[in-house]
Amino acid sequence: MSEMRELYQEVIIDHHKRPRNFGKLEGANRHSEGYNPLCGDRVTVYLRVEGDRIQEVSFDGSGCAICVASSSVMTETLKGKTLADVEALFGKFHDLVTGPPDETAATEGLGKLAVFGGVREFPVRVKCAILPWHTLQAALRQSDEQVTTEQP
Repeated sequence: MSEMRELYQEVIIDHHKRPRNFGKLEGANRHSEGYNPLCGDRVTVYLRVEGDRIQEVSFDGSGCAICVASSSVMTETLKGKTLADVEALFGKFHDLVTGPPDETAATEGLGKLAVFGGVREFPVRVKCAILPWHTLQAALRQSDEQVTTEQP
């Protein structure tokens, strides 16, 4: 378990300091903005979707290390995926970070995203990790409403 914790910390720190796919995506045909008022995270997800496949994805914004790292790893994972693959990954990732802390998380098929299973031990951080994913979902739906982690 301590090896997974160390990997979790390494990935979070690396992706926070050097986020991948950071910046506005020129040629994006979908985007959405998300906000986590509890932590102050702000993220915009940009997509270039062709047919049923994400060709390009990036993000912009600012936030805590977990939000930035989650955004970064998400964008790395989603490039080239079909919309059905993305929906399945969203479900798996959501279950991973929101499940009960005392249960072993299912990580099969998540690749590097599996390290975020440690977030479930810190419930206040779950919203930080999941914000980019909900923002992604809004971008795919082409919703104009800002995503927020708080209920209206």
